[in-house]
Parts: sequence; C-alpha cells; structure tokens
Amino acid sequence: MGLSVPVACSRPIGEIDVLQSKRRAMRSRFPLAIVLLVLAALPCSAKGPDDTLLAYAVHIHRTPMQSWGPGAGIYLGKGLFITAAHVVGRAWMTRPKVVISGQEFPTSTVKEGSLEGTDVTILSIDENLLPMRLRLRRNALCKDPPKPGEQVVTVVPGSVVRSHIIPPDRIPARVRKFNTAIADVANTGNSGSGVFDAQRRCLLGIMSRKISQSRTQAGTGKTETYDIAKYFVPASEIAGFMPAAVRLKLDQ
Repeated sequence: MGLSVPVACSRPIGEIDVLQSKRRAMRSRFPLAIVLLVLAALPCSAKGPDDTLLAYAVHIHRTPMQSWGPGAGIYLGKGLFITAAHVVGRAWMTRPKVVISGQEFPTSTVKEGSLEGTDVTILSIDENLLPMRLRLRRNALCKDPPKPGEQVVTVVPGSVVRSHIIPPDRIPARVRKFNTAIADVANTGNSGSGVFDAQRRCLLGIMSRKISQSRTQAGTGKTETYDIAKYFVPASEIAGFMPAAVRLKLDQ
C-alpha cells in the first residue's frame, strides 16, 4: 500500500492573486490608521501663522510672586530670555523665575536694565533644563527699523494680537523719545511681551509702557487721562544693550 499524504486544499491562481492583493491593502492601511489615531490624540495645532509665535512666550514671576500678576517675557534661544526691566525689578532682590507651561525655572541675570534707561533685562536658564520644543528654537532680532503703518503681532502666553506701528508725530512731544509705539492699547500685550514683525516673524522689540495724554473738558474743567499708544524697546536698542558674548552665542 502506498502512503496517503494529505494535500492542502488548492485554489485557482486568480483567486490566490485577489486574496494576496487584499492582504497587502489591509497591511498598508494599518500604519495610516495608527498615524491618524496618534494625530487625533495630540492637542490641537495652531490655527494660524501668528499662533506659531506663542512658542516663544513665557511668564515671569518674582519671588514671592508679584501682586499684580505675572509679567511676560520672550525666549531668544540658547537658554536666554528677555523681558522688560521693570517686570523683574532689582533681580538680586526679586529672584525672578521663568514660567513655562506652569513650571517655574530659576534664572541667573545676564544683564539688567532700568525703566529710566533701557527697559529690558536678559535672563538665563541652563538650556538642558528646558523643554525640547524650546531648545530647538532661535529668535532673531529684526535688522530693519520699524516703519509707521507696519503690521505687527504682540505675543504673550496664550494670546497673539495684531496691531500696527503709529507715526512718531502722534506721540505727545513731551514723550516723543519713546517713538517706537503701536496702537490698540486695550487688547495688545503688556510689559515684557514680544512685538514681532507680522511678515518676517523677527522680534521688533519688547513692550515697555503705555503712553497717555491728558485733556481738559471745556465745559466742566475736568481733566481726563487716556491711553493713546504703547511704547516698545526696539530691536536696535536691544542689540546695543546685549553683551557681545550674548550676541555671539545667539549667532552660533
């Protein structure tokens, strides 16, 4: 007697080709499905080009926390942050911290300005302590001076607002030395916030203070003060304020 060897059920060649094609199609869909699931689980991405600037915005806390709420600051790169000098105050007393996504980071002071002089202070954090999303970023200062009518974006944590540069002749003569200013006082970022060129995305300056004007009503003699603009320290002044070692570090 010969041995009976079981033989697998055979299929027509055409049917085998169809089955193999279906299997390949199913395998190719799995990676795509996984990618779509991962993307769906991520936080919503920025809704517009201005929102990409939010990555540079941080809060600044004094120690203890200032009573008027957090100040603002901007990341320059290489572990360096810039804010308005009066937000920090005297750093040796206030021991400022940079706040990123709710986490406080102690700082060292690279150079301290003053409200009466150049109203910016540069702070430093060990770059290795920063989130990776910041370590990879560099923030360039604008080379060209701001021009009247130029569109800008003011940036604070969680908010970007568009405005424009106003002509210097709209600033009262007594404070016309603060001649880099924007309109829309109510909605734009306050002290320490970043002012970015809306087209080139470079840093035009750091917000310093409101510019106000008083007027007296003819009928009542009552004097009212109202805000007309916001002054920002321009990039050219910031570049001159920076120590040479900082400029070199940022250019590397």
